[in-house]
Amino acid sequence: MNGLDNDAFNVVMLLFRVGMGLTFALHGYAKMFKGGRIAGTGAWFDSIGMKPGKMHAMMASITEQASGLLLVVGLFTPFAAAAVVGVMLVAGWVVHRSSGFLITGNGWEYTFVTAMMAVVIGALGPGEISLDSAFGIADDFNGWVGLGIALILGLGGGLAQLALFYRPAPAAAAAA
Repeated sequence: MNGLDNDAFNVVMLLFRVGMGLTFALHGYAKMFKGGRIAGTGAWFDSIGMKPGKMHAMMASITEQASGLLLVVGLFTPFAAAAVVGVMLVAGWVVHRSSGFLITGNGWEYTFVTAMMAVVIGALGPGEISLDSAFGIADDFNGWVGLGIALILGLGGGLAQLALFYRPAPAAAAAA
């Protein structure tokens, strides 16, 4: 494991999962309980073409909270990672792609890095300090299988959501 012993790897994966998972869960929590709450977030989702906005605000919030908390405890880890990838694909495409890469210009840097971290967690597995390990399923879903679940299911889910629900305003109407 590139110089890490097994104990160090497990602690590093725990820290990685907890840090990323809590951040992602709090991002979803904010959509539901901060600022404009679901009504405000839903109106914003409508304005950017994710229709119906309120439904997508709820879906994004619940998905972010649930997948983030699943990463924290290391349960169904590659599936939680796939949910992160799907949400970040949609956010990157709908909100950030026209602004370039760097987040300093509202670009897609954050969504890309977050999705990549989720893919890495899905591939490496949650480590032994996880519910997946406690339930004896950690080894069933790491490596190539975890990578495939996180990447293929995540990208597929995000692309399906875009195809089914993304309805941006026509360019002429948006410019008026």
